[in-house]
Order: sequence, then C-alpha cells, then structure tokens
Amino acid sequence: MNATARTRAGLDWLRGPEPWTARGVAGDVVLVAVMVTVGLGVEELDRGSPQRMLGGAVAVLLLTLLRRRLPVATLLVGSALAAYLPGALLVMILLGWSAGRRIDGAVRALGAFTLAFLVSVGLSVYRDGSDGRILLVIVLSILIFLAVTVIPALVSRYWSQRRTLLRALQERNAQLMRERAIIAGQARLRERQRIAQDMHDSLGHQLALISVHTGALEVDPALTERQREAVGVLRQASVAAMHELREVVGILRDGVEAPVPVEESAGPAARGIAGIAGIVEAARGAGTDVRLITTGRPRPLVAACDHAAYRIAQESLTNAYKHAPGAPITVELRYEDDSLVVEIANGPVAVPGAGEVVSGGQGLTGLRERARLVGGMVHAGPIEGGGFRVAGVLPYGTEPAGARESGAAEVADDFGQQLRAPSGKGVAAPVDWSAVDRELRRGRSRTGGIALGCGVAFAALVVLVIVIGAAVTLLVGSVSDVTISRSDYDAAKVGESEDVVRGRLPDGSSILTDGLEDKGPPPPPGAHCMALLATGSGELSTDSVFRFCFKDGKLVEKQAYEVKQ
Repeated sequence: MNATARTRAGLDWLRGPEPWTARGVAGDVVLVAVMVTVGLGVEELDRGSPQRMLGGAVAVLLLTLLRRRLPVATLLVGSALAAYLPGALLVMILLGWSAGRRIDGAVRALGAFTLAFLVSVGLSVYRDGSDGRILLVIVLSILIFLAVTVIPALVSRYWSQRRTLLRALQERNAQLMRERAIIAGQARLRERQRIAQDMHDSLGHQLALISVHTGALEVDPALTERQREAVGVLRQASVAAMHELREVVGILRDGVEAPVPVEESAGPAARGIAGIAGIVEAARGAGTDVRLITTGRPRPLVAACDHAAYRIAQESLTNAYKHAPGAPITVELRYEDDSLVVEIANGPVAVPGAGEVVSGGQGLTGLRERARLVGGMVHAGPIEGGGFRVAGVLPYGTEPAGARESGAAEVADDFGQQLRAPSGKGVAAPVDWSAVDRELRRGRSRTGGIALGCGVAFAALVVLVIVIGAAVTLLVGSVSDVTISRSDYDAAKVGESEDVVRGRLPDGSSILTDGLEDKGPPPPPGAHCMALLATGSGELSTDSVFRFCFKDGKLVEKQAYEVKQ
C-alpha cells in the first residue's frame, strides 16, 4: 500500500460513519480557531508557559478531529487534560455535545460520562486539593463539569433523538404513501376494468345493432336519394361511435388506446383541430346549416389541448342539434397570440322542438373540467336575440395537470398535508415536515415549549454563575495565602533555616502565583524558589513579587521585582 492509499485510508477512518462536507470542515476550522484563541487567552491569564500554550492548542486540534470517530476516548482524554491545561477547558463543550449524540445506548453514555466526571474531579482534587480546601475544589469541579460537559451533552442528545424520530417518521410516511398509492391504483384498475366491461357489453351491443340496421336501411330501394344520404350519415356516425367506444374501453382497461386496424383507420375522424372540419361536413350532410370560420395564423397545439378543442366543438354541435334543431350554427376557430379560441354559436330555434330532449346534464361540466386540466377555460350562455354560445379558450403549449408525473394523485398524508402520490419509480414526493414537527409537539402548548427552553437556559446560567462565584470565592480566599507585607519580607534573613523562614511565611500554593518565580532574575543554581505577592503595592498592570530561594535547607537569596500582568 503506497503513501496515497494510506493517507486516504486514514482520512476515511478519521471521518467515521459521517461523511465530511465542505460546510462541516469549515465549521470545524472555525471552532478550532475560536477555541484555540480563547484557550490562549485563558493560559495567558493563568500565566502559562509557551510550552503549555502550545500543548493546549495541539490538544484542542486533535480532540476536535477525533471526536467523531472516538467520542468516548476524546471525552475521557479531554476531561483529564482540562484539569492541567486550562486553555483546553473550552473544548469540553464541543466534546460533550459530540459524545451526547454519538454514543449509542443510554447505559453506555451514562457510563462514559460518569467515568469522565470521576477523572475530571479526581485530577482536580489531586492538583488543587493539597491546600486543605478539598470540599471547595470538589464542588467547583462538579459545577464546571456540569456547565461545560453535561448540559451540552443533554441538549445534543435530545436534539439528536428528535431528529432520529423525525427521520423515522419520514421513512414510515413515505412507505405508507407508496403502499397507499399501490392499493389505490389497484382499486382504480379494477373499477376501470369493470366499467370497461359494462360499456363493452351494453353500449357496444346497441351501437352494433344501430350500425347493422342503418346499413340494411341504406340499401333499401324504397328510400329516396335524400333519405339514403341521411341513413348513410347515421351509419357512419354509429361506426365512428363504435371506434371511439373501442378506444375508451382500451384506455379504461389497459391505460392505453386500443389500436385501430389499418382497414378502419380512415373511418373515424381525427380527434383534434383537423377533425373539426369532418364533424362540420357530417352535420351539413345531415341537413344542418353549419359554417366553419378560421381566423389568425394556425399554430400547433399540444396533444391534450388539441383533443380538448375537438371535444368542445363536438359537444357544442351535439347540444345545438338537440336543443336548437334547424337553427344555423357557426363554428369559429380564432388563433390569438397566446391561445386558441373555439367558439360555437347557434341562432334562435326556427321550429319548436317535438318534445323533451334527453340529456345527461354533464356535457358542459365535462368541457369545463377538460379545459381546466390543460390550463384553459370554457364559457357557455345565451346570446342577445336568442340562441346559445359556447366558447373555449385553450393555451398552445400547456401540458395537462399531472402529465409530468404519470399516475400521480393528490392525497392527504396522516398529518393533514397535501402531497403527491408516488411516481412511476415508487418514490414519494417531498413532504412539508414542519407539520410533522408541529404534530410531535401536539398536546404541549407553544408557551410550554418556550418555558422549557427558557428553563434550560436559566439552569445553565445559574450553574455558570455558581461556578464563577465559587471561583471568585476560591481566589479571594487564597489571597491571604500568597501575600506578605514589606516588613515580613525584610524580616527574612539570608542564611536562616528554610523551616524557620517558611514558618513565618504563608504556603504560597495558588494559581495566583503559578510561574511567578521564573519571571524574575535568574535564581541561584540548584536552588528551589517560592514567589509571593506584596500587599498594598504594585499598579493595575503589574504585580510586586517577593521571591525566596532555598538551597541545602537554608535561605540563600531573596529578591523583590515587578512582573507585568
């Protein structure tokens, strides 16, 4: 395995189960930069050495990179390092957040955080509990651990579980939508097949009888030429109706148009703009006064709009035959700039009808729905002077609603959202999952959710205030242990016994004096020194330091100097 393959394998291992994205990498870079900067500031306040600052920055970088792959290990290591590297304390917020959402199982998570808690508190007591205030150190360590580790972990785990639940609901809802679409499609197919069978058995038989009888009547020698022409029109109409019925039955049964035999393909008129002239000629042949007018530059229409135009003309002519027999009819096709207007108007009835006209009452309703599906509209109503007019406005290039997703149907999901049923690939359309989130909060008022969030924030604020107060108390209490007056400094004589000198001086063990003994003049070789602060001296930006150096059990040197803060 070459170096490139090893590097790639190492990066894959480092990523863990979650893929790295540009946004995630940028976020990690910003987090590392912020935490390193704040950590360096903390180390500076704690008078940390350059080596300790560098160690804290490296620890923050490594823990941030490894937190995804090793959430438990980074949590434990971070808890241990934070006790000795104050600059690495801030990274515990990120480690707690990451471990809270990535550790599987409540028992395992509880064990990991308990062990990290023991490590953090134990090392803090080992480091700072030698001055006799062990209880204060324990309380302070517990509060810090709760504030920077436990609270972020709890919030992260709640957020992660909520997202997991929402994702599971999304997958479950998509599966239910697919199953519902399959069931609905099967039910529609069965119903369509039943309707197709009924139409074939009933209407097909009746149309076949009409065609046979009109065919026999057409060759009857007793008929005049005029009557024979009318009977021929009826026979052609019945044959065309049989072809249309065959197509409708094929669509209902199989979802596709039934093929038309070659010998019969010239029989039925084309069902589009080109077929309107045919039905007009058929009406003239039946003795009706019909005129066809075309204005504007003819333009092609999509199939659905073309078919809708034919049906509007066909249904309007049928209505004119039934309700205004003998009245002149005008069929006008106007090609406008953005749409085609199909207008059919008939004049007043010349002769009163023989009786009641049989009508299903759904013709105009069907035309309006057909035009709506292709983005057009149909208007019907009486005109001045008597007569009736039907006008349809159809766009040139609009596909029918739902054409882009074959078989799509609008259904409501379990949360009252309108979504599209699965397409041919079986994938459910996107859902507005904000409704799911609202549904998850049902039974809990909006005020209650705000109160819960405010309560968590208030609890975290209280913990931080307690931590800050405890830290201030610890520092104030330790001031007396690290400060001496000028007279105490002068009372110590070079050459005195170390035990005697230390007996007159405070212990000096505090973070206030860490590293001060190394910031003055070089100490004597082989000596160990203790630094104390001077009381009532020094400016805001400097500290007055008294240093005592011991060697071989005696005070060998004492120094007074200023240290910049």
